[in-house]
Amino acid sequence: MKQQWEKVQITTDNGEIKEGIAPVIISASRATDIPAFHAQWFINRLEKGYIRWENRFNPAEPKYISLENVRLIVFWTKNPQPIIPFLKHLDDKGLNYYFQFTLNDYENENFEPVVPPLKQRIDTFINLSKTIGKERVVWRFDPLLLAEDISVIDLLQKIQRLGNYLVPHTDKLVFSFADVFSYPRVKANLIKDSRYFTKDNIHFAEFTTDKKNAMAVGLQIFLHEWRKINPDFSMATCAEDIDLEKYEIAHNKCIDDDLMIQLFHNDSKLMSFIGYTPDLFGENARTASAKLKDKNQRPLCGCVYSKDIGCYSTCAHYCTYCYANTSHDLVARNMKRTNPNSDTILQIEK
Repeated sequence: MKQQWEKVQITTDNGEIKEGIAPVIISASRATDIPAFHAQWFINRLEKGYIRWENRFNPAEPKYISLENVRLIVFWTKNPQPIIPFLKHLDDKGLNYYFQFTLNDYENENFEPVVPPLKQRIDTFINLSKTIGKERVVWRFDPLLLAEDISVIDLLQKIQRLGNYLVPHTDKLVFSFADVFSYPRVKANLIKDSRYFTKDNIHFAEFTTDKKNAMAVGLQIFLHEWRKINPDFSMATCAEDIDLEKYEIAHNKCIDDDLMIQLFHNDSKLMSFIGYTPDLFGENARTASAKLKDKNQRPLCGCVYSKDIGCYSTCAHYCTYCYANTSHDLVARNMKRTNPNSDTILQIEK
C-alpha cells in the first residue's frame, strides 16, 4: 500500500487555499542543516502552520505541508546552537523532538570548512544533552572516510578522543562507511580538492570488508570501555549492508519507532501512528515494521516513514563530501535567496 499522509486544506500567507498533506513525523532535514542555518525560518513556519516544499525533480509543482498533525520532529545537524534558544518554544507547543547530531573530527583535514571549531561543537553537544536529556541526542560520526593519510587506526583514534567527551552525554553512536564513488555529485566535489584527487590518481580509499571489520573490532573495544561510564550506550551503522552484530553493532533506524516509544510513549497520536498499543498485561502490540519503513529512502535505510522539509544546496557548512550540495557556488547564491519570513527555505526567483 502506498504511504500517504492525511490531505488537508491550507490557507497560505497570501490567502490562497491549497491542498496539502499533514504528516505526523517531519525530518528537519536530510537535505540541509535547518538547526544551523534556518532555525528562525523553521520557528516562523511553526507559527504560520504550514511549509511550501519544492521537489528538486519537479520544482514547478511545490507541495504544501501542514504542521497541524506534527507530533515528532527529527533534527539533523552539525551545529544545533542556533536552534537551542527556541527549544522551550517547541516544549511549550507540546512537540516531541530529538537530534541526530553529526560530530566528526576532520578538523585537520578541513573536510568541513565552515563548521564551528571542534572544542565548540563538543561543548554544544554537552550543553544540548544537559538541556534535553542524553537519550534525545544521537551522536553521528558520519561518514567514516579513508584516504592516504587517514587509516583505520587514525579513524579509531578520532572516534575514541571524541567518545571520551561525548559518551556520558549520549546513548548511541551511529556511523557509516563513506562510499564516495557511488555518488557522482560527491565525487565531482572531491575532484575539486587537489589534496585527494589528481588527474591520474585518486587518493581516497574505499572501505573493503576487511577494513570495515577492523573498524568494528576497534569500536567494540571502545564500546565495552564506554559502557562502564554509560551502561545504556550502543553503536549502530546507518544504511550499511555489512552485518556487524557479532561486534555488538546493530543496524540503525535514524527515524526510530523504538526510540519514539522509549521517549514519547505518552503521546497517544504518535503512538497510534507507529502502531504501539500497550495492553492491560503490559505487553505491547506493534504494527508490522514493513508498514512503517520509509519507502522513499535507500533500500538499506531502516527509518520510519516521515516527511522531509529541507531544500538541497542550502547548507553553508560546505563539507567536501556532501551529497546534498551541487556546488559551493550554487550554495553561496542560494543562501542569498533564503528569507526567514518566506514560506519556503529557498525563495523562488522572479
